[in-house]
Amino acid sequence: MPFITVIAILLIVGGISTLISNVSVREDVREIGPRGNFLIPILNPLLPISYTLVALIISVFIHEAGHGIVARVYGIKVESTGIAFVLFIPIGAFVNLDKEGLDKATLKEKSAVLTAGPLNNMILAGVSMALLFVVISSLTPIPTQDTTNNGLQIISITDGSLAEKIGLTRGSSILTIGQTELHNQDDLSQTLRSNIGKQSQIVWQDRQGKQITGTLSIPADTDPTKPILGVVALPLDPNGTLELYKRHFTFTFDINRPVPMLPLPTLDGQFVPFSDTMAPKYESSLFGPFFPIIANTLFWLWFINFNLGIFNALPIALLDGGQLYGSLIESRSKIDKNRLKQISSAVSTLMIVIVVMSLFLPYLLF
Repeated sequence: MPFITVIAILLIVGGISTLISNVSVREDVREIGPRGNFLIPILNPLLPISYTLVALIISVFIHEAGHGIVARVYGIKVESTGIAFVLFIPIGAFVNLDKEGLDKATLKEKSAVLTAGPLNNMILAGVSMALLFVVISSLTPIPTQDTTNNGLQIISITDGSLAEKIGLTRGSSILTIGQTELHNQDDLSQTLRSNIGKQSQIVWQDRQGKQITGTLSIPADTDPTKPILGVVALPLDPNGTLELYKRHFTFTFDINRPVPMLPLPTLDGQFVPFSDTMAPKYESSLFGPFFPIIANTLFWLWFINFNLGIFNALPIALLDGGQLYGSLIESRSKIDKNRLKQISSAVSTLMIVIVVMSLFLPYLLF
């Protein structure tokens, strides 16, 4: 459990840091709206109902089954089990353990019972991600005669950059600068350098497919050896998208990204090979025409299980993590029990404040 808790806290703190430092990320969050914070199909516009409903039922079931099975192993009574419904929709299962039996259990037994749920979720998340990589590795772009697919997709934008000033956003596609069509990074770099000190027309397409025309003015004193526009962009072609997506499975530790993270197919579809936008451009040597269904199922199993696992590991009183760390402090400390409850409550409250702050920050900073 402690390892999962550390990951959860790092992700929350890293998310807050990104929200504070990155204007475009705050704008993206505000555009989605508060409903994007809830892990509930129908309510959250980013969650496809069919895939996430199946993933949520499986995830909650294995979470609660983990608690129930380990409790039985240690002789802790399971008082009841059942299925949870929201708006007549089954969203998972629940297990009620005998509270008195759990309180009397040793720290080792209680730790095993409380850890079982989040651990099951993290294991299934890891297996789902590994299988998704197998699906992605089986994909190849479908050959096409279309040579008009010019443009570069913007992956990230530097705060305060020229790109941000003219209105470019992450996910947009730069099509032309002046009369020059852009097909790769060299086209972009050469065109920008040749337009230093000049005013040019720039045409791009936003996430919704709307074509926008703007004016690009590059100051005459711009250093041509340094980034001019302030964007990271990749070619608008299936090969580029596939290679970029594979990079998300690699892992180099970063305090803001302690584990590999995958972009949402419903938010960044142009960067996801199995999204509705990109799937028609690929074929799979292993899974044939069914690869989008398989890939989406695996992705949402990863997403739901990962989020369910790390959330339950947080040191908040009603969650598995809060109960575990409360018991740990109580067993290892000689402080008065009332004082211990105050400490546990303070830690829990602090964690809730941090979580709530991460939710409201995009609407407080502009």
